[in-house]
Amino acid sequence: MPISVGDKIPDVTIKTNGPDGPEDISTGELFAGKRVVLFGVPGAFTPGCSNTHMPGFVIKADKVLEKVDTLACMAVNDAFVMRAWQKDQNAEAILMLADGNAEFTRALGMEKDASGACMGIRCLRFALIAEDGVVSYVGIDTERGVVDKSSVDTVLAHLSN
Repeated sequence: MPISVGDKIPDVTIKTNGPDGPEDISTGELFAGKRVVLFGVPGAFTPGCSNTHMPGFVIKADKVLEKVDTLACMAVNDAFVMRAWQKDQNAEAILMLADGNAEFTRALGMEKDASGACMGIRCLRFALIAEDGVVSYVGIDTERGVVDKSSVDTVLAHLSN
């Protein structure tokens, strides 16, 4: 069951890419005492993620970051892939989170089985807003190719409320 409004973000150790390569990052620490927007994508470099979902957040990152402490993107990919995708998308303002073993994805209840496409366990397309580690908004898009509830415009509308 997916995480919902009022739930606490689970504390899981995942990876980000630091100056010397992959580094551990605790989701508990990442969300503690901050207002954070996290959006999850099925996979770096996939068409919907690269052509629709990520570009909206790149273009409006400054508007999001006026209202939050951290803007982060997560996928079930390794830290090297996430860093390459960050560079490809000009997404330097976005903290890239690599959930290579889908541990955080599962803890959030956001996993989907994409084995039919030879992609294994992946993350649902979603966006959430958390205040001091507690979810205040979550939007999940389940229809293939649709970016609506998890779009940057939807997130910005909820940040303005």
